[in-house]
Amino acid sequence: MTATEIMTGRPECVGYKVAVSRGERVGRVSSEWFSRPDDERYLSLDDLFASVKGRAERSRTRTVESAAIRVEAHRDDPERLALVLPDADAPVAPTHWSFAQLAGLVSAPAAYLRQLPAPLAGINLQYGLTNHRAEQVKTLETEDGRTELRAVTGPDYGRIYDHELVSAVRRIAGNGTGDTRWKVPGVLDWSTGVYNPMVDVTRDTTTLYASDRDVFLFLVDDMNPIEAGRLPDGLPDLYFRGFYCWNSEVGAKTLGIASFYLRAVCQNRNLWGVEDFQEISIRHSKYAANRFAHEAAPALTRFANSSPAPFIDGIRAAREKIVARSDEDRADFLKKRGFSKAETSKIVETVLAEEGRPPESVFDFVQGITAFARSKPQQDARLAMETRAKTLLERAA
Repeated sequence: MTATEIMTGRPECVGYKVAVSRGERVGRVSSEWFSRPDDERYLSLDDLFASVKGRAERSRTRTVESAAIRVEAHRDDPERLALVLPDADAPVAPTHWSFAQLAGLVSAPAAYLRQLPAPLAGINLQYGLTNHRAEQVKTLETEDGRTELRAVTGPDYGRIYDHELVSAVRRIAGNGTGDTRWKVPGVLDWSTGVYNPMVDVTRDTTTLYASDRDVFLFLVDDMNPIEAGRLPDGLPDLYFRGFYCWNSEVGAKTLGIASFYLRAVCQNRNLWGVEDFQEISIRHSKYAANRFAHEAAPALTRFANSSPAPFIDGIRAAREKIVARSDEDRADFLKKRGFSKAETSKIVETVLAEEGRPPESVFDFVQGITAFARSKPQQDARLAMETRAKTLLERAA
């Protein structure tokens, strides 16, 4: 056991002292965690894959003439609307999402149509479909007790199925529960500053999600800490690798993958002490499936198998690159990078409070800038300042 490993109350668990005041805070995973009901939370990648794969196997797509779609409204049920598609065996029921897509394609206000009785909404929607200038639409229909229309898109929509992304993650992460180095994250104990990677995967702690319109997965390699320099008290500055990815096979969002180094994950699934954040996204355009196969999936594998050496070397270079010896040097360094006098003062004060000395190295300034950015209430201003800090770190490497 190293000097930074301390017992956390459970004999089988080892925790790591981490410096969460450094780096960026990323709230994307926390937003997902807060918004997901129990039936969208999965305890393993196997369960998640079985769900979204089974859904895809019960689905079919077709490209149809929009003018050939017939809207049916039931007089006995003013809330019920169905669509009769060419060559379909039975009417299909649009989901909340696909109804909005269909209304959007014909430039009809979905929110307004939902307020109308089904016969009247059907008349308006039918008129739009009959006069739809684009002429063709692509549908995604799923048989699940009854046939649902899950998506309506343009004919060139390049669908990447949710199970394809989950499958790519399974190839590097197994079940996502510890059978490989990649797993659902542990939890930070705020009272001690210790991050415990050994936490049971429950519906409260899981970071594997899927709904009728998307998937979102977050995994970390938190049993293998990476040391990149020392803290002011002499203990190692520890990081873990992490990534999250998302997709929507019904067109609710792009496909994307974000990779990064982080120092901890708290109970609310905020990411703390994030460094080297990288993100790629793929729109569901005509050749999206090819781009996923040739760009996104290989990028995920490369990150999972890559050495942390370049990251560690970059941090080391930033720590060793001294750029300021005096207050005048510090003010001049930040002024040349577009910071105001007031911002300079706040950044220097932040480093002084956390490090016990004013900033001297590029790394010191980066930490001060990112800490100051967290105080910005406006997201745009915060992201802009974090980007400037990231650029500064990259140039030092």
